[in-house]
Amino acid sequence: MADMEKDLNEDIEATVEEQNDAQADGEVKEEVPEAEEQTDEADETLDDAADDASDDAAEGEDKKKGKFFKKKEKKKDPKDEKIEALNDRLMRNMAEFDNFRKRTEKEKSQMFETGASSIIEKILPVIDDFERGLAAMSEEEKATSFAQGIEMIYKKLMSTLTDLGVKPIEAVGKEFDPMYHNAVMQAPSEEYESGIVMQELQKGYMYKEKIVRHSMVMVAE
Repeated sequence: MADMEKDLNEDIEATVEEQNDAQADGEVKEEVPEAEEQTDEADETLDDAADDASDDAAEGEDKKKGKFFKKKEKKKDPKDEKIEALNDRLMRNMAEFDNFRKRTEKEKSQMFETGASSIIEKILPVIDDFERGLAAMSEEEKATSFAQGIEMIYKKLMSTLTDLGVKPIEAVGKEFDPMYHNAVMQAPSEEYESGIVMQELQKGYMYKEKIVRHSMVMVAE
């Protein structure tokens, strides 16, 4: 009996030791993953810190580069500045000269037109005399060589004026226009309506777009 009890106690002690060992092994196994997880988290934290430090360093380098390039851009070579100033002055002078040339050409054109208008205005009475003289001739007189010569001179003079841009103002049958006509008389008319030019007493002329002399007309009442 004593031996049996001894053997039973030994078995119980062995069983208890095995359970203790098993529990110890379980705790170690449970603790190991937790330690590994903490180690992984620590590694990730270190990696993040390293990345942040690298980004900060890169940003700092970019700022330094930006400041360097800005300083470099602000600083110009005196020769380049002088060249830019001379180019700017040249462009202004060219623009001023072009404006002066255009203004001078316009003034010359206006002066020429004014001078031409003045000369044409002085020639117009001569044309009036030619027209009155030809209109006063009889049919027999118009057949003479003298009258034909006078008519040829008149036609040549009118052709020359036409080539220069001189043209008569239309009057008879047109509505009275104070821009072109100078009404000196009004009379009743069965042929024309009121306000229509019924007779031209003196021809008016234009030089290009400028009126040299207004038409002297009679207007229907």
